[in-house]
Amino acid sequence: MTVDTVTRAGETPDEEQPWRELGLRAEEYARIREILGRRPTTAELAMYSVMWSEHCSYKSSKVHLRTFGDLPKSEALLVGMGENAGVVDVGDGYAVTFKVESHNHPSYVEPYQGAATGVGGIVRDILTMGARPVAVMDSLRFGRADAPDTARVLPGVVAGVGGYGNCLGLPNIGGEILFDDCYLGNPLVNALCVGVMKHSDVRLAKAEGVGNKVVLFGARTGGDGIGGVSVLASETFDADGPAKRPSVQVGDPFTEKLLIEACLEIFAADLVTGIQDLGGAGLSCATSELAAAGSGGMRIDLETVPLRDSTLTAAEILMSESQERMCAIVEPAKVEEFLAVCAKWDVLATVIGEVTDGDRLLIDWHGERIVDVPPRTVAHDGPVYERPYSRPADLDALQADLPPVESTDLRADWLAVVGSPDGCDKSWVTEQYDRYVQGNTVLAQPEDAGLVRIDETSNRGIALALDGNARFARLDPYTGAQLNLAEAYRNVAVSGAVPLAVTNCLNFGSPEEPEVMWQFAEAVRGLADGCRALGLPVTGGNVSLYNQTGDVPINPTPVIGVLGVHADVRTRVGGGWRAAGETLLLLGDTRPEFGGSAWASVVHGHLGGLPPQLDLDAERALAELLAGLAADGAVTSAHDLSDGGLAQALTESALRYGVGATVRVEGDPTAALFAESVARAVVTTTDAAAVRAAAEAAGVPVTELGTTGGDALVVEGLVELPLTELRTTWTRTLPDLFGHPEDAVGAVPTGAVPTS
Repeated sequence: MTVDTVTRAGETPDEEQPWRELGLRAEEYARIREILGRRPTTAELAMYSVMWSEHCSYKSSKVHLRTFGDLPKSEALLVGMGENAGVVDVGDGYAVTFKVESHNHPSYVEPYQGAATGVGGIVRDILTMGARPVAVMDSLRFGRADAPDTARVLPGVVAGVGGYGNCLGLPNIGGEILFDDCYLGNPLVNALCVGVMKHSDVRLAKAEGVGNKVVLFGARTGGDGIGGVSVLASETFDADGPAKRPSVQVGDPFTEKLLIEACLEIFAADLVTGIQDLGGAGLSCATSELAAAGSGGMRIDLETVPLRDSTLTAAEILMSESQERMCAIVEPAKVEEFLAVCAKWDVLATVIGEVTDGDRLLIDWHGERIVDVPPRTVAHDGPVYERPYSRPADLDALQADLPPVESTDLRADWLAVVGSPDGCDKSWVTEQYDRYVQGNTVLAQPEDAGLVRIDETSNRGIALALDGNARFARLDPYTGAQLNLAEAYRNVAVSGAVPLAVTNCLNFGSPEEPEVMWQFAEAVRGLADGCRALGLPVTGGNVSLYNQTGDVPINPTPVIGVLGVHADVRTRVGGGWRAAGETLLLLGDTRPEFGGSAWASVVHGHLGGLPPQLDLDAERALAELLAGLAADGAVTSAHDLSDGGLAQALTESALRYGVGATVRVEGDPTAALFAESVARAVVTTTDAAAVRAAAEAAGVPVTELGTTGGDALVVEGLVELPLTELRTTWTRTLPDLFGHPEDAVGAVPTGAVPTS
């Protein structure tokens, strides 16, 4: 077979190439030819196609994401956007890196492996920053809960998330799982990982030092995932599925666990000058990004890459997205020690090239040059589109379609909301995850935020929450993104932590649709303005576009992650009532706001009107109050009010430990129970006067609701719900739909973990 070398490419300028099949546009292919001064080789074409894909280049979103770079600088931010993950200072010399990313389309095609490798990929992103991964979270969305395809996709996704994370020994400390028709055929699988290190341990992805060696280590390279980012993650699904279906990556968490331990020992011994994981775009991404970030060039001998499929072509090796692989830059004098550490952990490691003094990325295949490119043109200088955008034609009518405002049966509505797939107990999912492995989990699902101790002496900890209400974003993407930020911020605050930084995963439809692009631009603008108002830096994140089937996009779904710091996790506050006789207080104001609410959706099948009024000043005041109350030990529980309003919060708080309550509500009972006004939380206390005084000083309204105790939730004069009935309604929904979790785990396909 003739090798398509650089020399041959120069001699055959008119040879037809499959640029369109690889996802490139005619103008993009023409630009590649202009950059190189010739047609690209087959290998070069493969590299450009994956690196210039929407997933890797952010070519449609980059012009909007620059808004985050204009935010005021935060003293806590150590590493910002542009690296594998952001890094923040959390005190006592500790740094934390965290990030959320999507693996949406692969999880639809092959649910178990798509979700599992999504977890593996984000864990490696955290690892490359020099940190030990300490926890994961996930934000999951599926089609209608009773749809046949949801029954196919959901069990595999949940098993994949749990199977990979559990094998790594990482606790899954929280997240969300929601359902809507718009996700049928386009599930969202967003995975977050957080890692901890000392300031001096931060590592960056760059190749510097002429003569330094390029070492590929981890799993062998196979044919799985070839073209994943250029095809699977960068185009829409048609009615019959994606037009082109490359194989989904196959994960092996046991290899990744060894890779983690080897990397941490390598970092401790200071054996690398730069490091990058191989995720989307595989070796094409790792080599071009390392070289582009360094001060020189790079030369690779591609035939030295260890393979598990000897039939792979050079282009396929460069495009392969086989998992559990890393690329390191190592000084020659340290190579032997580096290889010895890898051998100790049974991790395959091979020197595949070196850093050069030029400004080119050169790749040879059995002595013949098949790649000769400027690395920045591959990694960073791809096309940037200012796509047209326009306000959705149906939005005015949607906002004018006001929701119902009065319940005709408060009791039935309460049970409907808390028993709905969105509002019900999620232990069917969370019981498949190990939430307490490593012994440092302080709070996990069903709490509002996950909380992990990072220092056993000082008891310093970090809290995390993931939130993304797509109904609010559909009604108003600018405000909706801010409301999602506010909810994640509030969820961190109710645990007693101080919110510190933000990551995000922005899930939208096709950027080629002007109405989708408007939603995206508005959401980014809203998130940036919200972070500015709350004083939070955006450390990085992910954009997932083309989430639509045919011409029907998903609802805009900006998933927001907030990280908070807890000075002493022993003063954390959970969300359930443990004792009778405590005073129940509502912090914040309630207004009759039902636009995009769970009550309107579940009871009336309605989506319309405007989302709740945003008040970030009130959110900030509430968060500062909650942190102070937690530190002083003034409250015994705290639960935010969001989806489902007060009814949902009372249900979850009562059922946590089986303690009821008797409450009184003033005014409109529908608004009191089901409105989703922002900046609110329910707390319990044995010293109501102290909480009132603190709230008054903070400018936070307080309403006394009642007292905990008994075996029912009683709203005087309106509703009485025995806890046994509530628990039955709340817990049966997912098991009734999907069977027992053991059945779902047993359905994991044979060969889910490769043997070679």
